[in-house]
Amino acid sequence: MVRSRAEAVEPEHRGLSIARQCELLQISRSAYYYRPVEGDDKDLTMLKAIIAVLTAHPFYGYRKIAIELADLKLTRKQVRRLMRKAGLRAIVPKRNLSRAAKYHKKYPYLLRGKHIWLPNQVWSADITYLKVKGHAVYLVGIIDVATRKVLAWRVSNSMDVHFCIEALEDALRNFGTPAIFNTDQGSQFTAEDFTVILENARVDISMDGKGRALDNIWIERLWRSLKYEDIFLTDYQSLPELKAGVARYFKFYNEERYHQSLDYETPDSWYYDGFFQTEDAGYLAA
Repeated sequence: MVRSRAEAVEPEHRGLSIARQCELLQISRSAYYYRPVEGDDKDLTMLKAIIAVLTAHPFYGYRKIAIELADLKLTRKQVRRLMRKAGLRAIVPKRNLSRAAKYHKKYPYLLRGKHIWLPNQVWSADITYLKVKGHAVYLVGIIDVATRKVLAWRVSNSMDVHFCIEALEDALRNFGTPAIFNTDQGSQFTAEDFTVILENARVDISMDGKGRALDNIWIERLWRSLKYEDIFLTDYQSLPELKAGVARYFKFYNEERYHQSLDYETPDSWYYDGFFQTEDAGYLAA
């Protein structure tokens, strides 16, 4: 529309200057002087093709669109640039692994200002998101906060509570009872089937404050280490491969990996050397 009005300007008009004609036509002088560059038409053609793919497959990202338009010799970089320029993006659900259930009971955060220094004083649990060949899988882990030891973990392709319960029961069976068990407010950890196990074991339940990701920073660091030291370096092709890889990494993490926060010793050495187990660890919650 602007271009068609710009074309109505008569540069040789004797009575009106170009500036006055632009003013009367309600266009800027830059619109009159602008000349399309060679790449404009090509970009428009490519953008139309991208929009056609997104219309048919609105969940496709720039990588899949580039594959779909391979006949046009479009690179991923070109597709990403044009999508960003046009404000286009795939329609996909955002990951939210800490979604609370309104009808579940919430518990206060018990760790603020607390000196955590003994094994089994505080355990912490969290869920992280992984991918295997483009499919979502979920990993729950339980660690001993004082020693950073990974006590139990499970991988699942669904977000139900059962794989979290399996990990919790595994940790309690193999490592005794903590004084405090800390999680976020996700529905898996606030579910009655999960919390009743801790209540029956006389464990104090602690939950991060809403929007306070740093309340559970210990296990967030574990996820970062796992992903940067193993997951991102290894192209796992199946769920069994991923499980075997996570098992190998956690064994290395517990038994061999040196931790700066542990004076460059391993979690296992700190957990077992500093272990003062009693039948009831509840006194540590005070």
